[in-house]
Amino acid sequence: MLKTSGGSWRTFKRNRELFLLSLPAILFKLVFNYLPLVGLMIAFKKFRYDLGIFGSPWNGLDNFKFFFVSDNAWRITKNTILYNSGFIVITMMVALLLAVLLNEMSSRAVKGYQTALFLPYFLSWVVVGYVVLAFLEQDRGLLHQLFSSFGWKPVNWYQEAEHWPFILNAVNLWKTVGFSTLVYYAGIIGISPTYYEAAKIDGASKWQMVRKITLPLLTPLIIVLLIIAIGGIFRADFGLFYFIPNNSSFLYATTDVIDTYVFRALRTVGDVGMSAAVGLYQSVIGFILVVLSNWIIKKLNADNALW
Repeated sequence: MLKTSGGSWRTFKRNRELFLLSLPAILFKLVFNYLPLVGLMIAFKKFRYDLGIFGSPWNGLDNFKFFFVSDNAWRITKNTILYNSGFIVITMMVALLLAVLLNEMSSRAVKGYQTALFLPYFLSWVVVGYVVLAFLEQDRGLLHQLFSSFGWKPVNWYQEAEHWPFILNAVNLWKTVGFSTLVYYAGIIGISPTYYEAAKIDGASKWQMVRKITLPLLTPLIIVLLIIAIGGIFRADFGLFYFIPNNSSFLYATTDVIDTYVFRALRTVGDVGMSAAVGLYQSVIGFILVVLSNWIIKKLNADNALW
């Protein structure tokens, strides 16, 4: 034990600069990811502000009943899962396509396209909401004026729910695809050029090189990102589903998800315990899905599993 402790101390001294560099990240994780775990008790308590977390009385699973006995539970759960599943598949396919195309361009062109693709990722959902509003506003929106110029009947976008699955998928793709594209593009850059040179000598086409070299070598990266995304499939992006539809009650049938539903309930009822219960439920389901996905992938190909 003493030898192990001494070896650990020598390792620390030898790499103290690296440990020092990692200190901000460690503190960030400690403060924002581990210390808040104490608050999970609120999910099983009838929280009172005057008594605090530890003084509030326990109430078992009563906080969870709010969500599971609700008439809207099935609808918002279905919307959350279907939207996130669509986001994962569509973003992955488009990002892979764009990454392959970027790899075929000159370095100067790549910089311009990288900036154009990545810029929306830094915009807040509030700003994106105003951008979408500029297109869809009933009287002055760009699409309204375009339809009017062609003599078509204008669409009241914020009162007709059937259009929003397509709108939300398109907006999410526009905002997030740049990040995934750069991740996949970095993975492609890391592939040894000798593979492509050998394939060219053998007379392989561009499509054959993508299918036989690029995609197989990117498979571990794709699977890691897929497992991480599956872990968040029960957590919807609140900004996307709240600001883009402008919180219109006419659209709840197709835009309401777990996060927006809980937010409105919390704002109306003010039950903090209920909100904590739903958050814990989402986290537990997400953890189970990550473990299950990794287990399935490990059964298919152990080399591609996350652990």
